[in-house]
Amino acid sequence: MRRVTITRIKVHADRRGAVFEPLEPQLLAGWRNVHAVITEPGAVRGNHRHLRGTELTAVYGEALVRYRDGEATREALVPEGEVWRFEFPPGVPHAFKNTGTRPFVLVSFNTELHNQAAPDAELVELFPA
Repeated sequence: MRRVTITRIKVHADRRGAVFEPLEPQLLAGWRNVHAVITEPGAVRGNHRHLRGTELTAVYGEALVRYRDGEATREALVPEGEVWRFEFPPGVPHAFKNTGTRPFVLVSFNTELHNQAAPDAELVELFPA
């Protein structure tokens, strides 16, 4: 079973805001879907697992990331001002909760195309709805 990997991403920040590259050039190939998500304080995103696709998500902003690693539920707290990238293999439930006072940004890549007729994601509630 493949494991979840977590990588800290370099952030370039100044008074205007911040810039980060969620993927290095050598990792750009093979992704079939990319989407960006803005999440308000207290809100939860994810709460699902992918049946076929690997999902790689960069999180910018204060967030609690919860995922299942086998039978164990694990948590990672992304500090404000940092970007952490999570790679979730197929079948690994994952969720993101905004624990800060400002919106956070998720940039996600998936190896599967988004297809509403044959969804790749199924609900797994790691945070109560």
